Amino acid sequence: MMTNDLPFDNTLMMMNSLKGYLTTEEELAFMQLLFSSSASIKGANYGLAKKDLVKMLGINNGDDEAFHSFINRLNAALSRYFRVIYDARRDRVIVMMHVTAKHAKSTLSSEALAIMLYLFYHQEVLGHEFTLLHQILVDFGHESLNANRKLKNNIDQLKKIGAVTDYESVSEEAFMLTAIGVHMFSESFLRRTTEFAQETQLSKEEVMKFFNRYNLHIEEENE
Repeated sequence: MMTNDLPFDNTLMMMNSLKGYLTTEEELAFMQLLFSSSASIKGANYGLAKKDLVKMLGINNGDDEAFHSFINRLNAALSRYFRVIYDARRDRVIVMMHVTAKHAKSTLSSEALAIMLYLFYHQEVLGHEFTLLHQILVDFGHESLNANRKLKNNIDQLKKIGAVTDYESVSEEAFMLTAIGVHMFSESFLRRTTEFAQETQLSKEEVMKFFNRYNLHIEEENE
């Protein structure tokens, strides 16, 4: 799921155009990838392992050029509706769907979305590898037992959609964004959120610079 403003009435028409971008084997691999990216079907084990995907594509496991070519062509054809990402930490490939902010609210509570934005800012903008649960409680101004329980319930929502995972390399309870979490917010959503907070209109470049997204774009272009 990616928060966005784009309508998706013509998704089936766009899917039909895949034949011009993909071979038959690649098209079948994408359909399997799409199916496996459903959290309701695969649970936390969403997406396909890279080794399984390259086997479906009939390419060598070490042929990263062919692997990224497949992902780039998919994103070129379906960028209005989907985004294919490679999660290097889990060594899995995932399909994310663009949804409107209105539809996103039916998946996440407003509290879970606020926590997600906080984690995004803390890790992607400030550059921290993880975020402590205690730090979230303090910054949100709630340190009671009930608040702790409610906060963890909202974090569980983020875990279920694959945006957040436990960080187990420290003694305290902590969380880190996954590749899904890093790519969850669209540029238009980040721009509106920042403008609302700053009470002023900002350029796309100002917002992207603030959210440190230039490095992401450069990495994707190099792939």
